[in-house]
Amino acid sequence: MPGSKNKLSTKELHECRAFLMHRRAVLVGDVTNMNTTMSKTVSAASGDLSTVPYHMADVGTDNFEHEFTLGLIENEEEELREVDAALDRMDKGKFGLCEACKKPIPKSRLKIIPYTRLCIECKKGEENIPSQ
Repeated sequence: MPGSKNKLSTKELHECRAFLMHRRAVLVGDVTNMNTTMSKTVSAASGDLSTVPYHMADVGTDNFEHEFTLGLIENEEEELREVDAALDRMDKGKFGLCEACKKPIPKSRLKIIPYTRLCIECKKGEENIPSQ
């Protein structure tokens, strides 16, 4: 059967689902913890600290850490959206198919990025990377 080497078996689909569910739980936990830490830091910074020595370098460090954490949260939320979309594609029977060319995504790519939407060639085209 042509293309069957790229078609996922029921066992492989279950393994992908288990991995995606685990990754989802990790991401939700990470985002929740970072949001909690951020809110504690912001509330502490807005409190009355008039008796605590205040240095401008500390403010710069706090701002850097705040921005860095916001970037991490944004990245993890994006990955979480991709994981949720992959689980939705599984439910609809479209998991493992390239959204652009509709061909099966190679198993090797799905093992590396199980929530991917595109095959390697379509991803290269999206990013304007020349094929080798």
